Amino acid sequence: MMAEHATGFDLPRLERIGEHLERNYVGPGKIAGCQIAVARRGAPAYSRSFGSMDLERDKPMRDDAIFRIYSMTKPITSVALMMLYERGYFQLNDPVHRYVPSWRNHRVWVSGEGEDLVTERPRRPVSFRDVLSHTAGLTYGGGLPGVGIQHPLDKAYRALRIRSSDTTDTMVEFMDKLAQVPLRYHPGERWMYSLATDVCGALVEIISGRPFADFLREEIFEPLGMVDTAFHVAPDKVDRFCANYQRGPDKALKLIDDPETSHFTRDPAFKSGGGGLTGTTADYMRFCEMLRRGGEMDGVRILGPRTLEMMHMNHLPGGKDLTQLAIGTFSETANEGVGFGLGFASTQGVVETGALGVGDYYWGGAASTIFWVDPKEDMTMVFMTQLMPSGTFNFRGQLKNLIYSAIVE
Repeated sequence: MMAEHATGFDLPRLERIGEHLERNYVGPGKIAGCQIAVARRGAPAYSRSFGSMDLERDKPMRDDAIFRIYSMTKPITSVALMMLYERGYFQLNDPVHRYVPSWRNHRVWVSGEGEDLVTERPRRPVSFRDVLSHTAGLTYGGGLPGVGIQHPLDKAYRALRIRSSDTTDTMVEFMDKLAQVPLRYHPGERWMYSLATDVCGALVEIISGRPFADFLREEIFEPLGMVDTAFHVAPDKVDRFCANYQRGPDKALKLIDDPETSHFTRDPAFKSGGGGLTGTTADYMRFCEMLRRGGEMDGVRILGPRTLEMMHMNHLPGGKDLTQLAIGTFSETANEGVGFGLGFASTQGVVETGALGVGDYYWGGAASTIFWVDPKEDMTMVFMTQLMPSGTFNFRGQLKNLIYSAIVE
């Protein structure tokens, strides 16, 4: 079978993607609908929409549908903070307390809870590298989907109402609250999925002196033409906003966030750098293409190529993978053969992961959205759906095998 000249894909093999999604997910009603886009060598190779964006209103998936991207906000926030790194505001090993004095007071949890809490001084302060790579000692405070309170420190997060759903904290107030809760472990010694990227967003605002949302809009979204990416869905775009679902005990889809009444239709007081954005597949592909091109898109440079290359290196201590360092039961990645950089997970080994492709960097969102960028294969991929929580199905592994097995040159 001849490969398509521009992309090096066997195009009939790429059609297996749609066959797989329809046969295994959309047709049986395991997801309402989805969207996928694949590009290689800067050229579109595959782009399709499947199923419904709103079952209750019988609306087919639109090509310009708007999704809750949740933790796919994290790479965008990380890029924003690294833009300030390039402008000389900090070095990776600098302590965060340079900009947030209350962070000089951190303690590390040893044992106990409440009045019996035992803590000790950290072996070193939390650094910018730590918050960019989830090695700071922070947690999600029991706020992860389907996880709840699992550790004594979760109760401390709850007591201070850190990142509660109705929070009106300023970025400085959020940071000062985090300074009051002991760290789960000594900075740089373990990995735990956490509020660290919300910290990165707060640092963008504190360091730049500009509201975080304004910084993203003016420095990333507008330059890249990401016209539909924002912290809330504007009234004139709500008809393009997808419904969000969860599988019930009977495996049937249950509506958990109606697009017409969703809190995402209201501008939030706290702009979450860890999970607050909504956007389209087309917008996120523009962000990914900027990454693939080494930080530049359509003549606009967001980051330098060497900075970006450093970001998707494995920054885990000793070059270890997440199986050796991760604490906790939830994240948007598996652990085997996976390293972590400054805002991205990265595939370290094909054998360990059991999926095709190595050297790609990626992340996902709580509603089962995923993306990856592969410098070796010169490829980008974005997959959008709205099913909570992520990890219900291994979309990443399945799609990797379908896509990489279609590369023939």
